Order: sequence, then C-alpha cells, then structure tokens
Amino acid sequence: MTDLMIRPATPEDLDTVLAFWKAAAEGTSISDDRDGVERLVARDPEALILAEREGELVGTVIAGFDGWRCHLYRLAVHPGRRRLGIGSALLAAAEERFVRLGGRRGDAMVLRRNETAQHAWRAAGYAPEEAWRRWVKPLTG
Repeated sequence: MTDLMIRPATPEDLDTVLAFWKAAAEGTSISDDRDGVERLVARDPEALILAEREGELVGTVIAGFDGWRCHLYRLAVHPGRRRLGIGSALLAAAEERFVRLGGRRGDAMVLRRNETAQHAWRAAGYAPEEAWRRWVKPLTG
C-alpha cells in the first residue's frame, strides 16, 4: 500500500477521528469524546495512529504504553476500505512503536459480539485469553 500514509494524530485531527469512529468503530466508551481523546494526544502524542489515503482518514488504532504493558484500542477501518491491508499496516505501526518503547506483549480489547474484529485480530496473530475478565468502574469527579 504505497499510497497509504500512517502517522500520529494531532490535536487538529480529533473531530475527524471522533466522527470516523461513529461510522467505523463498534461500540463506544465513556472516554470517546473530545476531552478524552484530547487528553490522550496531549499525554502521549504518538499513541493515536491514523491511516490516510489521498487525504481521507481510513483507519485508526490507539497504541497505549504505560511503561509496563502495551494496550491496543480503537482499531477501526472504514467499512468500505476493509480487507485492503489497512488494519495490518496500523497494527504493524503500533507493534513497532511498542518494540521501540521496550514493550514485550500487546493486548487488545475486542467486543465478544464483534466477530469481524475477532477474525481480524486472530489473522494478525493475537489470541483471546479466556481466563481473564475485564472489570470496569466508571469514575466520576
């Protein structure tokens, strides 16, 4: 994919990213708003990785590293651009980032009902860890 550009998001991209997720990502999170994504990019400017083709946003992934673990979120590809290697290119960029930072294992959160995503993650070499369950608690200030 020579015409695919992979780059970190900038603050100017955030409204476009949020609109993109509404069309291309499955489900939402409490932090999927302008403030949440703005804090992410301010704290770690390389964490939100974008894929663009001809100036159009066609994919995203968040590659968060806390100094200990590598976390992948919001791998999303435009529905009309899937199965063209965009997701693979985004994951390769995320994994390269993790290795550069000293990460040793990437983990991804994937909705149980999202079978398309599960297939994509398996194809990329990821496997579910059924022994673990995610525990969450919304925090209010």
